[in-house]
Amino acid sequence: MRTNYVLIDFESVQPKSLSLLAADHFRVYVFIGPANAKLPREVVLSVHAFGGRAEYVELETAGPNALDFHLAYYLGKLVATDPSGFFHIISKDKGFDPLVVHLKGKDIFAARSQSIEDMPCFQQPAVRGDGDTGASSQKRLDQPVGALTVDDLIKLVIDDLRKRKAAKPRAQKTLKSTIHARCGRHISAETIDAVYAALIERGYVKVDGEKLIYEFPAG
Repeated sequence: MRTNYVLIDFESVQPKSLSLLAADHFRVYVFIGPANAKLPREVVLSVHAFGGRAEYVELETAGPNALDFHLAYYLGKLVATDPSGFFHIISKDKGFDPLVVHLKGKDIFAARSQSIEDMPCFQQPAVRGDGDTGASSQKRLDQPVGALTVDDLIKLVIDDLRKRKAAKPRAQKTLKSTIHARCGRHISAETIDAVYAALIERGYVKVDGEKLIYEFPAG
């Protein structure tokens, strides 16, 4: 399973528990500044119980955005060590968002969440395989999947397929696998099916026997 690295900006978000991160595929980094003199007992016990999977990163000197810079530095080191991981920033600071966008543009799995509970891997899929088609299926495209709507995911997929030029997937199974890889492995199979169906409904992908033909809008 893909390793999920969770970097917690404790100056911005003070979780009372890390229990959701107890699984072996999580690695936890709690960034604390000089003002964070007291930590919740359950957080301290969890970091201890996680052993080598969790650690504190303590700033000795306060300063504007000092913790943010430290977190970004450690994030960069982790990405260089394990570029296939999923990197979660837990912070209310929207200043991290451009960094997340940049990482995604490099095909790095990344997200900023305002709490541990809001992390994409803990969200229920907004698009469900309930057998609906037509207008009801189209309506679901406006519902969120984590921080993105299915419409957003479609745009990501089209951008990715454009770049592939002659190397686009030629089989339905391969295309679905490509969609899953681009949108993120945390995205549900039902959502991937919805993105695939929308590509066909909108005429961006046409099925010709066992082959696929692509017709993207200008742009």
